[in-house]
Amino acid sequence: MTESSSEETLRDPLPSRRALLALGALLAVLWLGVLGLRDLVPTDEGRYAEIPREMVTTGDWVTPRLDGFKYFEKPPLQYWATAASYEVFGIGQWQARLWTGLSGLFGIAFTALAGCLLWGRRAGLYAGAVLASCVYWLAMGHINTLDMGVSACLGGSLLSFLLAQRDGVSRAAERGWMLGCWGFMGLSLLSKGLIGLAFPGMTLVLYTLWSRQWGLWRRLHILPGLALLLAVALPWHVMVQLRNPEFFHFYFIYQQFDRFATPDLSRPGPWYYFLPILLLGIMPWLGALVPALWRSGRRSLLPPADESPGSLRARRVLVVWAGFIFVFFSASHSKLPSYVLPMFPALALLLGEYLARARSRALGWQFALWALLSLAAGIGFTQLWRAGTSVTPAALYQRFGWWLEITAALGLVGALAAWRWERRGRRSLAVLALALSMFVGLTVATQAFQILGRTASTRDVVTAIRPWLHEDQPFYTVATYDQTLPFYLRRKVTVVQYRGELDFGIDQQPALWVPTLGDFAARWRAAKLPLAFMPSGELPALRALGLPLLVIDSTPRYVVVARPDQDYGAAARRARARLPAAWNPPSLQEKQP
Repeated sequence: MTESSSEETLRDPLPSRRALLALGALLAVLWLGVLGLRDLVPTDEGRYAEIPREMVTTGDWVTPRLDGFKYFEKPPLQYWATAASYEVFGIGQWQARLWTGLSGLFGIAFTALAGCLLWGRRAGLYAGAVLASCVYWLAMGHINTLDMGVSACLGGSLLSFLLAQRDGVSRAAERGWMLGCWGFMGLSLLSKGLIGLAFPGMTLVLYTLWSRQWGLWRRLHILPGLALLLAVALPWHVMVQLRNPEFFHFYFIYQQFDRFATPDLSRPGPWYYFLPILLLGIMPWLGALVPALWRSGRRSLLPPADESPGSLRARRVLVVWAGFIFVFFSASHSKLPSYVLPMFPALALLLGEYLARARSRALGWQFALWALLSLAAGIGFTQLWRAGTSVTPAALYQRFGWWLEITAALGLVGALAAWRWERRGRRSLAVLALALSMFVGLTVATQAFQILGRTASTRDVVTAIRPWLHEDQPFYTVATYDQTLPFYLRRKVTVVQYRGELDFGIDQQPALWVPTLGDFAARWRAAKLPLAFMPSGELPALRALGLPLLVIDSTPRYVVVARPDQDYGAAARRARARLPAAWNPPSLQEKQP
């Protein structure tokens, strides 16, 4: 269906090609330009920055390692992409987030393209604007996790399938898009495992059971597609299994099945766990979500008269895709907020088509609703200081709240402008005004999170102890493992009396681990120029062992200690002279075992 359809009720002109290129360039510059402004925070950001760093330093791109331990929880696509970024641009924060940022941009661009080819330029423009400005997609596009990468790959498989099976496509184009679908499925397998097959496969099965369009299976190009999928995904799985016989059971049985079916990871949640995440994440388009889903569901039951009986019902595919993902993860015993991110390209397409087809001046109440929500949020942010704790003081929450006020104000201005232009029949200006205001506002909010994130990151800790650092010195992390620490140190650390997510790797390589404080004490006494990082509460236990300890940095979360009876060099001597006396009472500074 194109813009010339009789259902098209809007007559306002779309922006010119030059204006759209300018908006696209602004989107790309702002989207990518802020990737390095915030510190990496645990857990995911540090982990998925450090594993590629170890790939680069060791030269082993087959066996993922975290702090030297084998780490088979996830496949390697993002590790490879980030390691390649390090090789080209050097190791740093924005390089660590580059794959995530590019994946988010790709998802927006591909969603807009699919909307254009399925339902016309207006629907494509609106779908891209929705995805670029919704809270969850923008936020996750700037956090170094695997979820944005796998969402972009899964979205690529879904959208390629829709474009391959649309009416009027040539046989060559059908084959090309279907090969793209299979290729994206292979990349999804390399990005986050078997969901790369499960989501597209179950969507197809459920759709054909619903629509009874069995002939669709003859247009999937299964043999060449399967060959492409295996060529993309199989080599790494074979190589890593040959090098690591323990890989198969842990990766396929435990990670892909046990964690879904059992509560082993202690990530439970009620059946409605993802509902508030979805409602918050789709903002500022919340008012349009229910009407869009209702309209799409109703139209998927009774296709328009201009569609042939065998035509693919794209809206139904999108509804099945989003619904299956939501139900699948709601039924899981292991829930994390980011799991439903692959729903969002499908929802953005449905929203874009709805916004393009809704009757003229019909969306005013939805823009007015967002204006009210923005006003309420602005009032609520004034009370954010109440969330303060001893670790993250109220003053920091208050500062963060001031920046969030800018986001709320931009949301209010954008919503009022959209409401006015909608009443004047200028739908494109209305949609773009709200999308642009929220994109800028949410970009401000995500970067302002540095105010809080800085307290969780170890970047400042590493900067403070730099005078004490020496190549190849022992560096211990006691009773904890902060995933950002090795990345900022640019080296591995030795874990003491802690297992956590390193549990599997410790079982495979126990020699890299120090199991007890007693073992650590023996190493500490024998080490040359050692340093140790630990939660603040662990310091009394170590002092009770009679160890010589000098606190060289202290935060509400952590302390770092050195040996007071060893010379770390002139820079360390100068730094030691400036240490607060409260950190090291004179009776403890030179205590010998």
